[in-house]
Amino acid sequence: MRHLALSLATATMLTAVPALAQSDNGDMRPSVVTAAPHGADQQPAFEGQTRAPQPAEDVAVTTNVVADGLPRLWSMEFLPDGRMLVATKDGAMHIVGDDGEPGEPLAGVPEVDAAGQGGLLDIALAPDFAESNTIFFSFAEPRGGGENGTSVVRAQLSTDDAGSGALEDVTVIFQQTPAYAGDKHFGSRLAFAPNGELFVTVGERSDTPIRDQAQDPSSGLGKIFRIRQDGSPAEGSPFLDAADAQPEIWSYGHRNLQSAVVDDEGQLWTVEHGPKGGDELNRPEQGVNYGWPVITYGVAYSGAPVGEGITAQDGMEQPTYYWDPVIGPSGMAQYQGDEFPEWQGAFLVGGLVTQGLVVLRMEDGRVATEERVPLDARIRDVKVGPDGAIYAVTESRNGGGSTIVRLTAGSES
Repeated sequence: MRHLALSLATATMLTAVPALAQSDNGDMRPSVVTAAPHGADQQPAFEGQTRAPQPAEDVAVTTNVVADGLPRLWSMEFLPDGRMLVATKDGAMHIVGDDGEPGEPLAGVPEVDAAGQGGLLDIALAPDFAESNTIFFSFAEPRGGGENGTSVVRAQLSTDDAGSGALEDVTVIFQQTPAYAGDKHFGSRLAFAPNGELFVTVGERSDTPIRDQAQDPSSGLGKIFRIRQDGSPAEGSPFLDAADAQPEIWSYGHRNLQSAVVDDEGQLWTVEHGPKGGDELNRPEQGVNYGWPVITYGVAYSGAPVGEGITAQDGMEQPTYYWDPVIGPSGMAQYQGDEFPEWQGAFLVGGLVTQGLVVLRMEDGRVATEERVPLDARIRDVKVGPDGAIYAVTESRNGGGSTIVRLTAGSES
């Protein structure tokens, strides 16, 4: 396997970026979050559920832009040869070469509804991609009559010598239902379980009252699904035999999930967008209700309470961790590599609002420390490369483009 770090010779920026610090005293430093919460009267359900301390020392990080002037991206994946497969919000896929330049758009990508928050969303390589060339991707699918919904496609990637190629045997294997005439909260991330089954995250479509269907197992809004690679429900799904529920549902009561990863122990973790305050880290368990919109931290964008303004209720799960103010989560990876030994096993979460990486070091299923790596750009996706470096996809609002930034350890020399 070629290491992209050895061949991307056209880097356009080199910057040393320390993680943000607050204090040099003691083994732990105060939380990086100092702004007042929007849910001013709300209290965490347990110690450490929010505003975790920073670690005792910063990790020195150097950033290097390895691809610039790209169309607005939503996701990326590393191919076995070290090149990157990227998806644009507007509905194209490209292969980014070792020189940082995208090839011509791949043929065979289906039509997407790119209005608002819609578009071509996440990409995931099949676990056996090296043999099968199979990929999966999610997208906002036009359903007719102005309606749309999140769908998942399985396809084979065929590449050519010119740095492009085509998708073949393109099959929609899963459709979120019901469809809805809206342009918000599609999710979506894809993550493979160790047995090859696929977790699919979606949103609840934002609007009132349809967002209430996040609480309804007969609706596919505001859910995490677990499916086989042919789109059928996974064996052991909690609603598999329920007469009044969609059998693919894994968990429910979610708002808008744009960050997901399966960790080194095979456990799914997600970070979902909250309202004004209330972004939350969860370890979704089968059949569990995560509460939205009945319980949540934070408030509505208007400043009013969400629903009854409560943060807990019997039968609804508390988040492992939450942010108020929000980070705007998008993209997530667990660090496994040699470049950043201090972050081994930590979660890396992209911040659209905080414009950088959020690094969560975990202990016994809880957030032990939280640190920030400022990148001065909205971060849409995060991946750990084959070289152990961290790669962050930036985006610009309102039709702007993207860059791919490579993070390595150490300060600029």
